[in-house]
Amino acid sequence: MAPPAEISIPTTSISTPPNGKPFTLYNITIRRPLRTHVVQKRYSEFEALHKALHSLVGAYPPEPLPEKSWWRTSTANSPERTEERRAGLEKYLRAIAEPPDRRWRDTPAWRAFLGLPAQSTTQSASGISVEGRIPAIGLREANLAAASDPGTWLDLHRELKTSLHEARVALGRRDGAVENSARVEAGSAAKRALIKAGNLIGSLSDGLRVMKEEGNKLGEGELRRRRDLLAAARGIASASERAALMGNSDGGPSSIGIVRSSMGRRVLGAPLPETERTRELDNEGVLQLQRDTMSEQDQEVEALAKIIRRQKEMGLAINDEVNRHIDMLNRLNDDVDVVGRKLGVAKDRVKRL
Repeated sequence: MAPPAEISIPTTSISTPPNGKPFTLYNITIRRPLRTHVVQKRYSEFEALHKALHSLVGAYPPEPLPEKSWWRTSTANSPERTEERRAGLEKYLRAIAEPPDRRWRDTPAWRAFLGLPAQSTTQSASGISVEGRIPAIGLREANLAAASDPGTWLDLHRELKTSLHEARVALGRRDGAVENSARVEAGSAAKRALIKAGNLIGSLSDGLRVMKEEGNKLGEGELRRRRDLLAAARGIASASERAALMGNSDGGPSSIGIVRSSMGRRVLGAPLPETERTRELDNEGVLQLQRDTMSEQDQEVEALAKIIRRQKEMGLAINDEVNRHIDMLNRLNDDVDVVGRKLGVAKDRVKRL
């Protein structure tokens, strides 16, 4: 059975409908072994979930909802009230998601509220569910609405950086492991982190596209900065995927014919292990696969070079602007000196009069 999802509400957003009062949206981050996504809910939706859980289970969840005080300031106009309710709602969700009692989190209402897939009992012989073997179904659709919000986009980007860091750490453990079981575990952890990172990159890219089409959420400069962040993350993810590709499916030898012996020393000329990508390929196919990988790397280097050239142009433009300001300040300083000397001559004349 898969472990329960890790749920948090790190941030909130203010939504202003065209013909209505502004209201607060709570950005719920759901972290699972192979996926992470964000859903946005308002307080009234929490109330509807609370009633639905009571109706389906026959009992209220262990933690009550934060009370709605009609005489207090709206959360849309009160940061203190927003933070108080955010903490209460996060505590409410965790009280359902973390305890051993699964009655409330096994209901369709709970899974629909968090955008989780329907509960599946179909499992493979190894005990892995179909949902675990196909982690990307519906993920980009679930994350698109959240990634279209400028604040939530940054939350997802932080999650992306965390996933890439986990992948790099796992690959380092795999390369340094001596025991085969440790290599298997580290390789699997790296693949899970890379799958999550790939899903997040797709969602963030779609979110930037939506924000650009709407044209009223972010300026062109901020959109360009976020595209650069995403391009850098893509480069890191591709490099990690290549590192994972160079190791076989159980985290063992690399595809370039250099393997580690049981004592940790490298042995040249060992037979190459099969992987999912090379199993159906002949020698020419493997060679073409390596050429494609190198071509992708060249394209990423070219994209990075473009970013660096753009940064250089911006730096030169800033330098020119600073030099112009320095020249203007120097001329102003000279003018001030001239005026000071004229004032001195005028004072002397006044004294003589």
